[in-house]
Amino acid sequence: MPERIRETEQVLNLDEDESVEHLDNQVQKAQEQLVQLKRQQEQIEKQKRELEELSRRQEQFQHGKTEMIDVFTRALVVLERQIYDAQKRVEQLRSINESFIQHLSIIESINPKGWENSDINKELNRALSAVEDARTEYTRSRAVISAETNEEVLGAASSMGAAGYETEPARDFMYWLKSGFAFTLPLLVLGLILIATLCLLHAR
Repeated sequence: MPERIRETEQVLNLDEDESVEHLDNQVQKAQEQLVQLKRQQEQIEKQKRELEELSRRQEQFQHGKTEMIDVFTRALVVLERQIYDAQKRVEQLRSINESFIQHLSIIESINPKGWENSDINKELNRALSAVEDARTEYTRSRAVISAETNEEVLGAASSMGAAGYETEPARDFMYWLKSGFAFTLPLLVLGLILIATLCLLHAR
């Protein structure tokens, strides 16, 4: 406070020109300080924005990290199950493939021309048994393969019994009636011809 009073007294003691120049200097200094303070304020605000952006990005990172850890953890559990099922499926298909190769080899190796006359019945029973085993395995494996898909992957085998006879589909009454008429029609025509011939001979 005393210093300010002394400065005021000095100003009053100065002549008019010096007083104006001194005031201009004071104003200029004040303006320079104001500009400097404004720059500092802008710098502080810039640093504040950078810190806010950094904080936002850190929060974004933490949220993304937590989300992806949860997503990958659950996905890995599902994938491990899928891989296990796929490996099990591959092993199952590989086993079926090996079984088909074995049955095909057995069937292709059967050669009736090489059978001895005395062993034909035995060899034929063995051959029929091999074919029936192959058909049973094919039907079972076909059901296993198709169970994992929405369509039939393999075609059905023909319906042949163990004795080698194909099972006939059920026939209705009209079928047998038409069949009987078709079988007896030639006999009826032949009978009519014989009757007509006898009538002609008798008339003579």
